[in-house]
Amino acid sequence: MSTLAVLGAVLVGCGGGAADTAAAPDRPSASPSSSSSGASPSPSASAGAAPGQPAVARKAPPTMAPGPGGLTPVFERAPRTGGDSTDKVVALTFDADMTADQGPRAAGGERFDNPQLIETLRRLKVDSTVFMTGRWAEEYPDQARSIGTDPRFEIANHSYSHYAFAAPCYGLPTVAKQDMAADVKRAFVAFRKAGARNVVPYFRFPGGCYDDRALRALAPAKVTAVQWDVVSGDAFAKDGDAVAEQVLDGVRPGSLVVMHCTRSAAPVTEQAIRRIVPALRAKGYRFVKVSELMAERES
Repeated sequence: MSTLAVLGAVLVGCGGGAADTAAAPDRPSASPSSSSSGASPSPSASAGAAPGQPAVARKAPPTMAPGPGGLTPVFERAPRTGGDSTDKVVALTFDADMTADQGPRAAGGERFDNPQLIETLRRLKVDSTVFMTGRWAEEYPDQARSIGTDPRFEIANHSYSHYAFAAPCYGLPTVAKQDMAADVKRAFVAFRKAGARNVVPYFRFPGGCYDDRALRALAPAKVTAVQWDVVSGDAFAKDGDAVAEQVLDGVRPGSLVVMHCTRSAAPVTEQAIRRIVPALRAKGYRFVKVSELMAERES
């Protein structure tokens, strides 16, 4: 497979539709609980306290109770039913992708980060969740720390390796069942080593590909898996307006939007955000992190 084709499988797999993924089982969602996972750093530490300043306690991020048979729970779109503008919430999420074997490409100058996108989100005051791979955090520790200490953001787990947890999945290599929980825990370790503090016990399957086997194997990691209902189409897109239109057409109250924080393979995401944010605000939407969306599901 060519380099472009492999990279396409990685990025498109992160935000692709369900047609090419392993089938996800239909099951009733478990109710969110207020317990936090032991996999992430202590939630009592402040996400945004300056060095030398006392930490400000914050609530543990909400999680979901395990599914039938102890399966890892899966959180999806949280629809809101009221007509008031406060019901118009949307979570913009950004996958910071880098597979375990892409180090040589990064050393050769390929950029898997997108600092301009992060700065635009800050400038526009958009709260959001970054689903980060452990390998990305190792490659860009300063950025991982900056994102993970800014109260505007929270870091969620996108695996260490960005290999698939179910097959077929866009041509991605597959993590062995016995290694799945360890792969997720290794990513949390990478976040801690980078100095990120605002880390939540949520996990996004690479490519969105999962099955009951993967949900069972992940149980020891004590995470809540997070899917999406709006695909931005930003992977390898060249037209930021087209990406923006796709997002604006798809967003509904409670939507989870998947986008990418990977400059070389999603080059127009920042441009699209500059159109998406004011357009959704004009419609009465407010932007929340996944943890807030999950908390509001039962409110």
